[in-house]
Amino acid sequence: MSSEWALEIMRKAPYITVSFTRPDGSAYGLPLSLAAKDDNTWYFHCALEGDKLDAIKAHPEVCLSAVTQCRPTVGPKDGTFTLQYKSAIAFGRAELVDTDTEKIEGLRLICERFLPQHMDAFDQSIAQSLSRTAVVRIILLAPPTGKRKQYDKQGDEIKYGRME
Repeated sequence: MSSEWALEIMRKAPYITVSFTRPDGSAYGLPLSLAAKDDNTWYFHCALEGDKLDAIKAHPEVCLSAVTQCRPTVGPKDGTFTLQYKSAIAFGRAELVDTDTEKIEGLRLICERFLPQHMDAFDQSIAQSLSRTAVVRIILLAPPTGKRKQYDKQGDEIKYGRME
């Protein structure tokens, strides 16, 4: 699927699993609530210390994986057990945001995405928590790629970029 399609999956996913490499070389991945500034810049927030920030300091390269519409199913025509899904993957470089202006921008994007109905409380929340909140920027190193498995109403698998 196209990178535009993959970006849309990333924007719709309720969370994106971000995979890091810890300082000792072991893998560390977890689902995070990310929001996009544009097609290449994504933000998440976390505590001021911990595994994520330690990993970023040692190995800033990360992998993002998003999945939507994931449903186990039986193939309509052949009866095989399968999974219908839409997914996207991207590779990026994570960096700790070091200015309050950009931290607030990243947090605003996250709040607008996940709690738009509560933006009236944003400024008060920032005043109370900005000093104890870290914000991480992920810059994608290349456009994301996407993949899906879906069936149309006739039971045929939708392949090769065909849209519904």
